[in-house]
Amino acid sequence: MDKLLIEGGVPLAGEVSISGAKNAALPLLCAALLTEKPLHLSNVPHLNDVSTMLRLLVQMGVDVTLDEKNGLVLNAGGLNKPEAPYDMVKTMRASILTLGPLLARTGQARVSLPGGCAIGARPVDIHIRGLQAMGAEIRVEHGYVLAKAKRLRGAKIFTDLVTVTGTENLMMAAALADGVTVIENAAREPEVMDLANCLNAMGAKVSGAGTDTISIEGVERLSGAQHRIMADRIETGTFLVAAAVTGGRVRLNGTTGAILDAVVEKLREAGARIECFDDAIELSAEAPLNAVSLRTAPYPAFPTDMQAQFMALNCVAHGSAMMTETIFENRFMHAQELRRLGADIEISGNTAMVKGVPRLDGATVMATDLRASACLVVAGLVARGETLIDRIYHLDRGYEHIEEKLSQLGARIRRVH
Repeated sequence: MDKLLIEGGVPLAGEVSISGAKNAALPLLCAALLTEKPLHLSNVPHLNDVSTMLRLLVQMGVDVTLDEKNGLVLNAGGLNKPEAPYDMVKTMRASILTLGPLLARTGQARVSLPGGCAIGARPVDIHIRGLQAMGAEIRVEHGYVLAKAKRLRGAKIFTDLVTVTGTENLMMAAALADGVTVIENAAREPEVMDLANCLNAMGAKVSGAGTDTISIEGVERLSGAQHRIMADRIETGTFLVAAAVTGGRVRLNGTTGAILDAVVEKLREAGARIECFDDAIELSAEAPLNAVSLRTAPYPAFPTDMQAQFMALNCVAHGSAMMTETIFENRFMHAQELRRLGADIEISGNTAMVKGVPRLDGATVMATDLRASACLVVAGLVARGETLIDRIYHLDRGYEHIEEKLSQLGARIRRVH
């Protein structure tokens, strides 16, 4: 099993390109199921979750090829197996995103319930209730969601919780439904907007994406399209935090501050200097920074996927910070690993009190989930001595060649087997 070995203490400097967003790529891959025409996607990140989703689509009958620019062409004209089996989806919760498109396109779907998630429950009942409101017959048997519908029909759907994948699933299903579907309390994330832009390029009629009310006028069929996947805002934020905490100076290309305003503002509050351009972000900072308190909440508030990285920042900052997690109930598991490096963290329910210490010391630590992995990388970059991070397969699910990119910025980091 691969591990990352980091020798800390080097300020990051230079420039690096940000990859396409994992959380945008996965629903966009599923959107190919909605049409028999080719969907061309560019800026596709090379990640384990993307590879898993592609294998799943291939076993459904989707033809996947590389184009001349290392993008992907997906052709679901031969779709013949509307099923997502457990052995293919147990490591990736985003597999539930195949449910809506399969049902809308073929009238049936058999999708395994996603497996457990280390950071907390992510129930799919909102997906199911929404599709039932659109006329689907759904039952859950032996760990599978079995869905049928001759043709979905438009409906007014209110989601009692803001859910990104739920909004995306229902939006894709509604694109081929009869009539108009209105999703209220919809997720407002940029990834939802990216999917809406792609669907509209395919001939859908989606409006309101980016607000809490999305309207979809169903059409008879969708066509192919070309679409460039948006930059990964969480990779962007992670590299900004890593540069700031090491007292570095970096330029991130292929991304924009407009997709993570809350993160940029918290970094400025911590003392970093940031300049945003249309297609790049520059940051410079002098360590140590000032501690920043925060509270996670759905977009456009501070993202839960950046909480762990900011905990690493606060560990070596001036002062103390209170960090409150409102999205997932088990998302402080990285705190115990940070303590192994010498951090001063106290957990009470969904709140962590972090007191800055003069320095962290390298040690062997274990990643517990994707963003916890990134948190430990950030901590390792600033810790004295060597930090060995185990279970980095979590990291490979969401960060494309992270050790290579950090090495470009001067980090002493390498993968060991």
